[in-house]
Amino acid sequence: MSKDTPMEDADATKPTPKPVKNENIMPSASADDASKYPDMKLAQSIHRLSMISSGKLQVGDLSSKILPDDLAAATMKRILSDQNTSLYKHVRDSMLKGAGDVSTASDDELAKLDEINTKTMEELEAKVIDSRENAGEMEVLSDRFDVARFAAKSLNKNETYDSYQKVMDLPKLSSGKVIDSLMECSRVSSFYGDSKKNKELIEKAVKLAEDGGDWDRRNRLKVYNALSKILARDTKGAATLLIDCISTFSCNELCSYTDFVLYAVICNVLHLPRTDLKTKIIDGPDVRSTVADLPVVSSLVNALYECDYKSYLSSMVDIQPILVADRFLQPHAGYIMRELYVLGYKQFLDSYKSVTLESMASSFGVSPQYLDLQLSRFIAAGRLTAKIDKFGGVVETNRPDKKNAQYRDMIQKGDLLLNRIQKLARVVDL
Repeated sequence: MSKDTPMEDADATKPTPKPVKNENIMPSASADDASKYPDMKLAQSIHRLSMISSGKLQVGDLSSKILPDDLAAATMKRILSDQNTSLYKHVRDSMLKGAGDVSTASDDELAKLDEINTKTMEELEAKVIDSRENAGEMEVLSDRFDVARFAAKSLNKNETYDSYQKVMDLPKLSSGKVIDSLMECSRVSSFYGDSKKNKELIEKAVKLAEDGGDWDRRNRLKVYNALSKILARDTKGAATLLIDCISTFSCNELCSYTDFVLYAVICNVLHLPRTDLKTKIIDGPDVRSTVADLPVVSSLVNALYECDYKSYLSSMVDIQPILVADRFLQPHAGYIMRELYVLGYKQFLDSYKSVTLESMASSFGVSPQYLDLQLSRFIAAGRLTAKIDKFGGVVETNRPDKKNAQYRDMIQKGDLLLNRIQKLARVVDL
């Protein structure tokens, strides 16, 4: 229909509807004040470039929304706009393999940006000195944050650490501002993949928050702590934190709400009992609001709950590239996939005292030979309490007696303790 038709003109007079804001994302004062840098969306793009260049991820593996055709060009342009020359050189020299023909800035152009950055830092430091001499402590604090945030945007990791340390070294700094500094600095360490430093900063912030942080900072810190635990492969610890603040999420500077729900679902499906999985994940209103953005994850959880094991394994195949494409989940993609296999096999076997390999393989949509290989590996590792009768083609489950298991565990730990005491006694005698 032409734009000149009366109907189109009538529609044009209607007010444009405002975009619906996600009610699950609760803005807060400290969240609004949080630095935009480093940009964690950029960190995800760089990670995906790295996965493509290493051959672990293919452009066609995921939707164009996650892996656009111009990912490399857009990422390089974004880094250049931040004037972060050290990061630009690193990505240019090591992550553009297989990205096609991407135009990049020359070393001479980057050298000019370095000169601009140096001049900007000198001006910002001069402003700090001026505020110290002619203004108050609040102005000095604000200017110090400006220096640190510029460093997070345009300078390297170590220079940024030093800038945030100068913020925290200011006299009479409130615990709230120290927590803000620690959280912003932890984002820098997370951006550059410095897990050790990230854990150290988060632990300091958590201790300060316990001693006297306000509700908002404690709530946001839960998200930071949860993602730190994911990096450390503590999915059980992360699961509790993630589900606790899923309805009060406000850390848009750290990750998107959709990504946050992805982390919450993946971590909790590995550890939540079946009843809690239904109430907190499948029927949870906060999770249901993002189901359209996470169809593969939703089908995985629903298939597990409904015991549709063929669809469950099919969803696992689809979810692997999603894990690989995420910078927090990729280091543990193999572990998560292994745990999902164990979870599905264990749930199936818990319903039977014995079942034929043929029948179980049919339920999972795989061959008996493949299933035999997988089950034997998990049984040998002690992950499944079952045994395979190869001659009869039957899997028999062994439900362990909980009291006997506790008794054996106590005896084993007791023997270990006695051995240590004996070793200590010999050392003391010497």
